[in-house]
Amino acid sequence: MDIPARLLNGLLMIALPLGLGVFLARRMGQRWGLYGAGAVTFIASQVLHVPFNAWILNPRLEGLGFGARGLSRELIVSAILLGLSSGVFEEGARYLTLRFWQRQARSWGQALMIGAGHGGAEAIIVGILALMAFFQAVAYRGADLAAIVPAEQLAAAEAQIEAYWAAPWPEALLGAVERAFSLVVHLALAVMVMRVFTRRNRLWLAAAIGWHALVNTLAVIGVQTVGAVATEGIVGVMALLSLGLIFLLRDKEADTVSEPARPIPQTEPAMIEPSEVRLEDSRYAD
Repeated sequence: MDIPARLLNGLLMIALPLGLGVFLARRMGQRWGLYGAGAVTFIASQVLHVPFNAWILNPRLEGLGFGARGLSRELIVSAILLGLSSGVFEEGARYLTLRFWQRQARSWGQALMIGAGHGGAEAIIVGILALMAFFQAVAYRGADLAAIVPAEQLAAAEAQIEAYWAAPWPEALLGAVERAFSLVVHLALAVMVMRVFTRRNRLWLAAAIGWHALVNTLAVIGVQTVGAVATEGIVGVMALLSLGLIFLLRDKEADTVSEPARPIPQTEPAMIEPSEVRLEDSRYAD
């Protein structure tokens, strides 16, 4: 099960968001163009988010001592800052998409499709990277790395390959589980941002940023303190709460498909009996 589980992990990361898109398109009649808009939104958010973290935020977090195991004030502050970074860039991009690009999208179902594309793009990219790592690990397993890798990188490469195969195969599927939970969270966040426009209240944007930041903060703290399996349990709880938010914030009237107007029945004009017309009532009587 070792190799199949690791292969399945990457394939599920790609298949799950695509399956969600198919479901929303067929069951709710949503356009794939909205899915694509959500995907572009995620990618666009990372154009600024990744450089911000790499050049500005991460160097400062290293000064705080981020990365050490165990719960500490430094870890909590670092996790909050990382969570806020994700929330501001991704929800800000989602807001701009709805504000200037997808201005016709204003329903609950359309928000779900945009959220599926946003979270789907992230899952597919991570899935592709997971598959690349899998095939690389398979190719290097049992190989003489000294003949392939430069000497100064040999120790690090051997450690990475050993760590990859050392993880039990059930843990190899945690990536797909996390992507499934993340998709649910992204659906809820998209619905929240949509309410900025359907309710004309920008506090919903702040709420979306806060919820996004909270989920990421708990995940970062969990990985550093309780391990990957327990962290997925925490993220799973947040996904369940997000699922509740999705249905709690549903605008039924906005997603009700209106029935086509029925034609007004054509009635025959009333027949007037000659006896009912009096000669003296006519203006043109002789």
